[in-house]
Formats: sequence, C-alpha cells, structure tokens
Amino acid sequence: MISVDEARARIVAGLKPVAVETVGLAQAHGRVLAKPVLARLSMPPADVSAMDGYAVRAGDATAGASLRLIGEAAAGHPFSGQMGPGEAVRVFTGSVIPVGADAVLIQENANAEAGFVQVTEPLTARHVRAEGEDFAVGDEVISAGRRLSIRDIGVAGAAGYPWLSVHRKPRVAILCTGDEISLPGEPVPAGGITNSNAAMLAAFVTAHGAEALLLPIARDTEDAVAEGAEAARGADLLVTTGGASVGAHDLVQAGLTRRGFALDFWKIAMRPGKPLIFGSINAMPVLGLPGNPVSAYVCATLFLGGAVTALGGLAYQAPKFVKARLGANMKANDHREDYVRAVLAENGDGWLATPLPVQGSGMLRALARADALIRRAPFAPAAKAGDFVDILPLDGS
Repeated sequence: MISVDEARARIVAGLKPVAVETVGLAQAHGRVLAKPVLARLSMPPADVSAMDGYAVRAGDATAGASLRLIGEAAAGHPFSGQMGPGEAVRVFTGSVIPVGADAVLIQENANAEAGFVQVTEPLTARHVRAEGEDFAVGDEVISAGRRLSIRDIGVAGAAGYPWLSVHRKPRVAILCTGDEISLPGEPVPAGGITNSNAAMLAAFVTAHGAEALLLPIARDTEDAVAEGAEAARGADLLVTTGGASVGAHDLVQAGLTRRGFALDFWKIAMRPGKPLIFGSINAMPVLGLPGNPVSAYVCATLFLGGAVTALGGLAYQAPKFVKARLGANMKANDHREDYVRAVLAENGDGWLATPLPVQGSGMLRALARADALIRRAPFAPAAKAGDFVDILPLDGS
C-alpha cells in the first residue's frame, strides 16, 4: 500500500489540461481562461466626470465666482467645443470632460441661473476619473489559468472582448459496476441496492467544472466492464466504482485490462477507501473508486476533485486542511491514515469538530450530515476533546 500523498502525486503527475475553445463572453463564467486578457480599450476611455455638476477650470472655481455656462455634455454626448477661462459646461456622471476643463464642481456646491453658474463652495477635489485610471490598452486584466468569476466577465467586457479562449470542460465518464445495483426509482431486486454513486459523482465532477457522462451499469463480468471502458472512449477521465477489492466478483481490473489498461497503483493506506485503483487506457486516466458510497465520496474529495480541475486548466491544488479543536475524545489510530466524518460548530477561537458516532462506509445519511473530515495520521496517539486536529471542510460547509 502507498500513502495518500504519494497516491495524489502519482495521479496528477501525468495530467494535462484539455483543449482550448472559444466561447461567447456570457457563456464563459466558471470556465478556465486559456489565454490572458489584454485590454483592447482603456477604462475609462477618456477623462470623465465622477459626479454630476459643472466642468470648470480648477483655478476659476473659487467661492463666490460666477462662471458663464456655455453648454452641456451628457454621458455619450461629449461637448464639441472648447472651454475658456471663466466658463463652465454642465456634466453628469460619466460625461467626457471638455477640452480646457480639469475639474468638476459638484452641483451641490453651485447655483445655475440665467446662463451663469455661481460657485457657493470652493473645490475640495477634482472629481475626475482619468483616462486609463482602471486599465490602459495592453494591460493584462485577467491572467490565464484563472476560473472566471462573474466580476471577471465584467472586466473582460469592459476590455473589449465579446469572446474568450477557455479550456473546454473535461469529459468525465462514470462507470458503476455490480450485479446488485439498480438505478434510483427502479425496482430493487432481492439482495440489491439503489445506485447512489452515479448521481453523486456526476454532481461532484460537475461542481468541479467538468461534464459527467453516465455510462450504463456494468454487471459483474469482465466482458461488461470491458464494454463500459469501450463506451468511455473519447472521455478525458474514466471513473469506475465498485469491483476494486479482492473478492471473486471484483473484476474491474481484469475487465479494464481487456481494453489495454496499464495499472499504476492499487491500494492506499487510508480509511475509508483502501482499494483505490489508478492507471490508464492509452492516454485516458482511469480512477477506480471503491463501491461503498462513503468511501467513494471521500476518495473523490481527496483525489478526483484536484484531478478534474487540473484537466480543466487550473494549477493543481491539494485539498486544504485547517485547524479545529476536537469536540470529543478519539482513540489512537492504526497504520492507515484515517478520515473521520465530523460536524462543525463555531467555537470561541475557531471551529469545534465533533466526530459522528457512526463511521461506516455505507452510512450515507451520516455523510450528508457531516461538515468536514478529520484527518488522523498513521499511528496518531489518542486525542482528547479540546486538542487541535486537521480538518478538511466538505462541499457546502
């Protein structure tokens, strides 16, 4: 068995970002930018007013001064003339500052009447947004390798981009195996169980920026598994569940081998999720998760999420653990790295993580209640309530 850290390193070592495509700006949210956005326009494109008021020469706007009003410059309708000494032009927020002006007298500090503007309060600020104040032509406004936020979409639009080059969404094929599983909503035969893994993993990879391809359930024969692997041809990653252990019906490796599967490693010194498989079929990585749903979810959290985002063009990041105080005593750990489901509560100095009383790898309701995983190192000594532990917050927590 290998360690969790070694398994993670070996999974991500050969992953390469998927191809690039061009999408409309409004469809780019959540995608990973493949090329930097260099501004095609300056923002603002000219000196503009930051307030409603009057464009003036700063030296003219002294208390009590009277300035001749010679025109108006609404946003999108610049003043076509040129201002001279002792003159003013009516402006609004976003109006281009007329030639000859260098400040805005806000309307609260002025009275306009009969073609003149009386200065009631002197200037305290110029209230002008300079051309290129936000960014200038050629500035890099968004770096490549960033998942685009709603705010990024706004910046790219302001920079003059109707289209963006992004990595396409990775295609992740999901193949669940086993004679005992049925689709949700279908009759469950004697000895059977509803397949919760397919939809759960589809939601997981979708949340990490990928497209999920749900394959038909592969029954417990090598032929069925091989057919499932063939159906995944063209995917960027194949994820299987079930059949990863050593029982007589655990046939995933044998079935995949019929399609050219090359094993990298099998079995990790962790709990839950020991019988994890990783390898490849030609250039397609294959990650074989355990069939127990809690084990599948924990392994997805530790290994699959980072792999999917790396395929999608993001720099790989390992799961981020933080410190919390333990809410109950825990016994000493054995030789496997342990991931204990826990609920979180706010404490006076941070978080309090309390292990759930049930930790079975089939306990989905307990998993749904959990807010975090407590990580316990191999051979960790017994811990007492109040001790600091490493926790990994789960999705939505």
